[in-house]
Amino acid sequence: MNPLVTRTPGTEAPAPAAPYDAPAASYDDLVARVLDGEFGPAPGSRRISVAFSTRQAVRHDGRGGGYRNEVLSLRLAAAVGSCAVEPGELPDAAVEDCVGADLAHLLAHELRPVRVAALDAYLMDVRPHTPANGARPWSLPAGTSLRKSRARARAVTALLDAPPGARVLVVGVVNSLLEALRERGLSYVPCDLKGGTTEWGEPVRTDALAEAERCDAVLASGMTLGNGSFEPLRAHALRHGKPLVMFAQTGSAVLPRFLGSGVSAVCAEPYPFFWLDGGPGLIHRYGTTAPGAAR
Repeated sequence: MNPLVTRTPGTEAPAPAAPYDAPAASYDDLVARVLDGEFGPAPGSRRISVAFSTRQAVRHDGRGGGYRNEVLSLRLAAAVGSCAVEPGELPDAAVEDCVGADLAHLLAHELRPVRVAALDAYLMDVRPHTPANGARPWSLPAGTSLRKSRARARAVTALLDAPPGARVLVVGVVNSLLEALRERGLSYVPCDLKGGTTEWGEPVRTDALAEAERCDAVLASGMTLGNGSFEPLRAHALRHGKPLVMFAQTGSAVLPRFLGSGVSAVCAEPYPFFWLDGGPGLIHRYGTTAPGAAR
């Protein structure tokens, strides 16, 4: 175990995603178990009815920079699974490929974002975000995009079981998360494949695994599922006993399946995401909860 990370008195121990699900040993293990019918109906018997992409650009009031998002989403019955991609990387034909296709076919698709969105849609259908499946709901307030972003950031960072002064690797830079970490007295190493700088001029690293060695905990975006960097981070956290908290619009129903197998907590945010409207929202938290955080 990492000697610099101690459990805060009063926190809950990480809970399994559901009382009857063994943690997934790896992403490939989870896919194999889904294909074997362990979680419910055979994926080959389920078809995607709707596929769509959501593109967004944002610059919050008072912030000097902005960013763009693009997300592929697949609807299976009442469930929606999603995977974010770098803007412009998803071929237009990918959406057409998914409509009417069965899940077994999409779980073997040549494009990783399609595979991840398909797995997310299936698990959203058979393991929805409910208390019976280990989820604890957390309300986001109505308001501006920045207000909602900061509220989500506080909900995410409260899941980190790390003492003041610990160094957190942040994979997938979100400025509101960095703010919230500073409020808790935590230092951080921002990391993103795009590089660049944070809102405060801090350099953004690009090699997450290299930076993980000198950090006490990891806070990572679900986008790591879509770009292939999740498994190395999960294995690192498991090997070294480091807290790994995932904030997940991508793979919100996938990542809770790894609780107890390298992932210590998940903030799951299925579609529609907080940035799509100004009304109140709901996210779902799994695993460790900081004192006073549960609602």
